[in-house]
Amino acid sequence: MNSKLQQEVSKLVEAQVISLEVAQDIKSYYNSKEDTSSNRLFIIFGVLGSVLVGMGIILILAHNWDDFSRGTKTIWAFIPLVVGQLAVGYALFKKKGVTWREASATFLFFAFGASIALVGQIYNIPGSMPSFLLSWTVLAAPLIYLLKSQAAALLYMVFSMAYACSLGYFNVHSPWWYLIMLLWIVPHYYKQLKERPLENLTGIWNWVVPLSLLISLGAFVSGDDSIGFLMYVALFGLFYNIGKLSFFTDKKLRVNGYLLLGSIGTITTLLIVSFKWFWADSSESLVSSQDLIITGVLLAAGLAVLIYLFQKKQLRPFNLFQYAFLIFTSIYFIRFISPEIPMILTNLLVFGLGVFAVHIGSSRGMFSILNYGLLIITMLIGCRFFDTEISYVIRGLLFLVIGAGFFGANYLMHKKQQKQNTSENE
Repeated sequence: MNSKLQQEVSKLVEAQVISLEVAQDIKSYYNSKEDTSSNRLFIIFGVLGSVLVGMGIILILAHNWDDFSRGTKTIWAFIPLVVGQLAVGYALFKKKGVTWREASATFLFFAFGASIALVGQIYNIPGSMPSFLLSWTVLAAPLIYLLKSQAAALLYMVFSMAYACSLGYFNVHSPWWYLIMLLWIVPHYYKQLKERPLENLTGIWNWVVPLSLLISLGAFVSGDDSIGFLMYVALFGLFYNIGKLSFFTDKKLRVNGYLLLGSIGTITTLLIVSFKWFWADSSESLVSSQDLIITGVLLAAGLAVLIYLFQKKQLRPFNLFQYAFLIFTSIYFIRFISPEIPMILTNLLVFGLGVFAVHIGSSRGMFSILNYGLLIITMLIGCRFFDTEISYVIRGLLFLVIGAGFFGANYLMHKKQQKQNTSENE
């Protein structure tokens, strides 16, 4: 507890605003918060220290590597693994604290990769980057539950995503193992949501999981690129509706990665497909069965979350963003009739989402959502400048109107809030 706060508490006691017992409780509360903060800092530096030690050992070995015999190289290849296992065993049997468990788990995680790579190099064992990442990640997976390590869990997610991208983006195969690897982390993530919903680390997880899915989805697109956009709209719709579940709605917006990624991703994807060239090119393309199945699964998952929200009576008031993925799905399949109709409908959908965001911001008195809606309309109009023949005078007038709209909407919102504050004070 800092000295300034102590002085303020002492002044309150002297002025008989609070009792001595209450003052002691306040001091105890803030002292416990400082202890927690210092413990977190200690854990972070412990994990960072284990990573640096491991890197230092590898660099020292690399400097003298060519001078060792094959047998010596093999022994050195397994030393990091043995040291890591001893550290983990010590942490488990001695029931050490969080810092020791996180540091030992991090060291052993990287020791797995170092040992696999060194043995493969020593004995010239053929292999590919995806198979190396898969072996490494699967071997390290038990650390998450064995040590209850958050660092190992986050590293597991990063390397699972790296495996999916390495196999799917740079090869012709789809990374199906990634889905199984993702299932492995679900119990850990669910426990984090249930037991520690307000922790900063839970907020990080609410970004890591959807980002991993978002980046890895493109690795599963096998045929027509146009259906990939429908996949992403379906995924963003799923994210947005997940962000509306009770797990996330009562949290701060910055820790609700599902809701933010779902909203921004939906708008970005719809703006891309609002151009004429997209519908002209996609009307003649073929769709693979794999892409159709994945898209169907994503749409079904999004619809299932919507039904769940309906059953829990959480779909009121009406929110157009929650249904945008279903509306775009209907628009997408009109492309076989005429490319102009889906283009017009997509533009109307984006415009409707922008207007709806403005309405939400205005009704709730939130400048961020109000300006977000205005920004959506501005970007839509800006996109139309590239595929329509409009004179520079009209374009200039449109930008003047948009600028005036930004100023006017914010000014009216500000005046409205001032009136509300004045009436509340009276």
